[in-house]
Order: sequence, then structure tokens, then C-alpha cells
Amino acid sequence: MLTDDGGRLGPLASGTALPGAAREEGPCTVSRWSDATQERAREFISRYPEKKSAVMPLLYLAMAEEGHLTNEGMEEVADWCGMTPAQVQSVASFYTMYKREKTGRYLISCCTSISCMLSGGDDVLHAVEDRSGVPHGETDEEGFLSVEHVECIGACGGAPAVQVNYELIEGVTPDKARDLVDWLRKARPEVVNTDEMQELFGGKRSFDWAIPEVLGATGPYPAFQPLGTADREGQG
Repeated sequence: MLTDDGGRLGPLASGTALPGAAREEGPCTVSRWSDATQERAREFISRYPEKKSAVMPLLYLAMAEEGHLTNEGMEEVADWCGMTPAQVQSVASFYTMYKREKTGRYLISCCTSISCMLSGGDDVLHAVEDRSGVPHGETDEEGFLSVEHVECIGACGGAPAVQVNYELIEGVTPDKARDLVDWLRKARPEVVNTDEMQELFGGKRSFDWAIPEVLGATGPYPAFQPLGTADREGQG
């Protein structure tokens, strides 16, 4: 539990004991995280001269471990990074990609910034909302789909753009947006891949994607191999 002054009320629940070298500071001696996540945390921390600099990748580890950022997850990150929970929470609350509420298995992000808006981005968002039955900022009762509108995602040349679990699709039309929702509900892919979705549902691109992308996202967080959140379809 977080206190007003950023401290801790009580120790974490019992879990896997951490080697003493893993945390040079902090009141906690156990971790809720899996062994694999703990190993990734140690690897990230080792890359920085000060362990608090690893707070952002460790927040993604906490999301991947529990599906979203919980108070307990932020306390865990604070212990690893030698920070107070309040300091970690201040980082997590600043960036919209750190989800502090439960998110569906598939997060559909529709860009409504200026280039996408002028190219029909609002219509694409409304098509996603209508087909899924999920309004912006909400998740369906099944915990399957979440929908949000976002500011610029760096694909102005391929507007309007959409992301599924942060995997990009450019040149999306309202009809293709509806097809995308139908596909997610029917196929329920274990991994979503930007190249596959661009081929199925995309149109105009910002530029030619010269290098094929074989990896995709395994959940509603960025696909990044060091985080353990990227895989190939059928190999998760």
C-alpha cells in the first residue's frame, strides 16, 4: 500500500527470495515476480550507472507480469530501483502507455492527431467503437478489447493510422477498421504482427517498409525482446 509520503505500509507478500546482490537498497527481501522477470530486471539494471535509471523498462516488466500496473507492481519497481513508490508512481502517471487500469487482451489505439484527423481518423475511431461496442477509454466486459484514441504515433505520412498492442497499421479506412475488429474476435491471434495487419487492413504507407518484421506483440504492451513481450506467431 502507498502512503501519502511515498513510503510503504507493511512488507510485500511472500514470494521468491531475491539474491542480496539484486537489490543493494530497499526494505523488501522477496519478490512477487517470476524468475524470468526477475532476471530481466537484473539485466536492465546492469545496463545503467544508477539503477533508478531503469525505472521505465521495469515498469513495462511490471505491466507484462500482471497485465497492468498495480500499486504492488509499482512498489516492486521502487524496490528494484532504490526509489520510493511515490517517485515510481509519478513516472507511471505521466506517460499514457503505462496502463494503471486493466486493459483488454487487444488494445486498439486510433490516432486522432492533426494529420490523421484531416485524413479521416475520427471516422476510423468511430468505426472501431461501433463495431466493437467499446467506446474510447473503455474495455469490454470480456476483457478482450480496449479502445482508445491517441495523439501522434509518428505515422503522419500514412494517415490515418491505428495500432493494435502498439503494432502499427497505416492507411486504415473505416471499413478496414471494422474488418480489423472482426478479425481480432475471430482469429484471436496469440501474437499480433505489424506486417501481417498492414497487409490485411492497411493502405497507404509513410514509406516502404524495407525490412520484414517477423516478431510481434504478445500483449497490450510494446513488443521488445529484452522485455519478453515479443514473439513469433505460434511460438509463444
